[in-house]
Amino acid sequence: MKTYFDRVHTWGRVWSLSALCFLLCVPLAISAYLNAWPEASGVLKGLLAVVPLYWATAIIETVSYGPIIGNGGAYLAFVSGNISNLKIPCAIAALKNADLHPNSEEGEVVSTIAVATSAITTTILIAVGVLLFTPVLPLIMARDSYLSPAFEQVFPALFGSLAAGYFVKHWRVSFLPIVLGVLVLIFAPTLQVGVLIPVTVVASLVGAHLMFKRGLLGNQMPNIRH
Repeated sequence: MKTYFDRVHTWGRVWSLSALCFLLCVPLAISAYLNAWPEASGVLKGLLAVVPLYWATAIIETVSYGPIIGNGGAYLAFVSGNISNLKIPCAIAALKNADLHPNSEEGEVVSTIAVATSAITTTILIAVGVLLFTPVLPLIMARDSYLSPAFEQVFPALFGSLAAGYFVKHWRVSFLPIVLGVLVLIFAPTLQVGVLIPVTVVASLVGAHLMFKRGLLGNQMPNIRH
């Protein structure tokens, strides 16, 4: 009998490959309809410049995001996109409210529902926003607009509000990864998020392990039900 996790991996692979095929069908259909095919040398030249970075980022994000949002949520998030700024915050908030671990079956279900709800809500809001804000969007997003600075701080504000509760509750565990993340960004400000997250995750694990061995955590250990 296949377990829940086995079925998640089976259908996750099926739908991930199906989504990849559909995505590739769009440029192929356009090229076939217009009879305009790019030269192989140009495609390969362009791929050589970006593929190494994307392969490394893909491996790092897969290893990092899976334990955070669970397997089902990861499969769905990688297909629907907006992982770090929407899917992960929604999954973390849902798991926290349900007091569940992402690698439990209950956590898998809650995380997957949260990611799916985020994807559906995002699609609906984008559609409504495109219809309603198209006439005024250029005005409120213009560089001389009073609202322009707000649009530039959406991402930090989103993660800052979610992380503040964890930092206050588990400040000893949070101290090392925060300091390391700040130092990394000071010396490498263009570092990709997909690389920065694993660095801080490893720092958090190592720091928590050392502090636990020395008995420095006290009541700072998270109370998560498996």
